[in-house]
Amino acid sequence: MKFAATEDFYLFGYGSLIWKPPPDYDYKMPGYIKDYVRRFWQVLEDHRGTPEAPGRVVTLVERSVWETLGDHHGADEEVWGMAYRIPKDKVESVKEYLDIREINGYSIHYVDVYHTDEHLPPIKALVYIGTPENPQFAARNGVPGESELAKHIFDSCGPSGENKEYLYQLNHSLEELCPESKDNHVRSLFRQVCLLEAEARLNGVDHSEDEQPVVPSHHPATVMEETELVQVGGEMDIDTEMMH
Repeated sequence: MKFAATEDFYLFGYGSLIWKPPPDYDYKMPGYIKDYVRRFWQVLEDHRGTPEAPGRVVTLVERSVWETLGDHHGADEEVWGMAYRIPKDKVESVKEYLDIREINGYSIHYVDVYHTDEHLPPIKALVYIGTPENPQFAARNGVPGESELAKHIFDSCGPSGENKEYLYQLNHSLEELCPESKDNHVRSLFRQVCLLEAEARLNGVDHSEDEQPVVPSHHPATVMEETELVQVGGEMDIDTEMMH
């Protein structure tokens, strides 16, 4: 799909783009897409992990495909996120960016984004998806159990910070997006990782009479990503962690 220089277009973010918006947008709105499931099934060897110990970030799986994978955790009917409108005078620079077909396992797709007001028609938006065919799809050899996935997220860390910070930010962003937005998969992982964090902190506490156990904060971390999607000298630099 190609955009003419006279057209606006929308970008849909369902991961870190929710709290780390792209440059040059002039309007944003919360919305949701249908027929997809959000899962922490994309392997990330930078930002929130390393090649030796990759992290996990979210991707989208078509519901019809997800139903064949044997995932025991239920899925929500909608995937909530944020849609950003890019103005006409920025279309050309973004078109160059859209020509990149795969970025760290993600590829370009188009979806209908539905408004919170059900009376408004959906908008067509670009979205980045790590499909099951990409080599960094974590469920290629079987769906990871939720406890296993939570432990992996808790243990992983990369140049941009701890993998759990990404999870905390996403959970918080979805809770704040709008009254209708939710994701039971993200919320369940968040709770499990918080329990792992509490257990780790309690195990490290000196249980003296003057010291109380430390409990984990349920608020998101505020660590900034090392790299951002920014405009530099008229060209787009691409943060592959933010493409979803």
